[in-house]
Amino acid sequence: MGYLQGFAVTFKKLTEDRVTTEYPEQKRPKADRLHGRHVLNRYEDGMEKCIGCELCAGVCPANCIYVRGKDNPDGDPVSPGERYGFIYEINYLRCIHCDMCVEACPTEAITESKLFEFSFTNRADAIYTKNELLVDDDGMPQHLPWEDWRPGEDEMTSGWMRATASSGNAAYEGKVAWSGELGYGVRAPEIGQSQDAPPADTSDSGAH
Repeated sequence: MGYLQGFAVTFKKLTEDRVTTEYPEQKRPKADRLHGRHVLNRYEDGMEKCIGCELCAGVCPANCIYVRGKDNPDGDPVSPGERYGFIYEINYLRCIHCDMCVEACPTEAITESKLFEFSFTNRADAIYTKNELLVDDDGMPQHLPWEDWRPGEDEMTSGWMRATASSGNAAYEGKVAWSGELGYGVRAPEIGQSQDAPPADTSDSGAH
């Protein structure tokens, strides 16, 4: 190809419609089950779901979660259980967003949002504390200065957890049967799920 033909191709491309996205002004839609920044949830009455059991920390393959439980104060409990998550930290310099912590949680306390665009100016900011992970009084994730939140990125944070949580019961497969969340209530069923589906019969008729 000669010089003139090369320039002809260049000028032709200048007049064609662009196929690139003007990032970050424009962003492509994110999948419902995208694994992003974690959120610590509350029940609809405002109580914290985390009971400080440390299962999420134990199952984490990247060793990025640090949890310490503490007995609930008499007369003013933080969570419905005997204990609550007194310390909860996630080191995002290590986190691989595998979602195993979400699957291991027995109370649906830890879930992941769709936010994955956050940049830090120092290493300390990459270690999120409980104060930063816990949803606010309206049940909404906190928006930190270095995070680029867009509408809808806090929705369906428990989408992946529903199908795999250890607190789930196989007998209720296909049935919405998880606890409500502050600010959201009981989330709508996903594709393939039905709120009216009866629980499957898992009993063994030959068992004695």
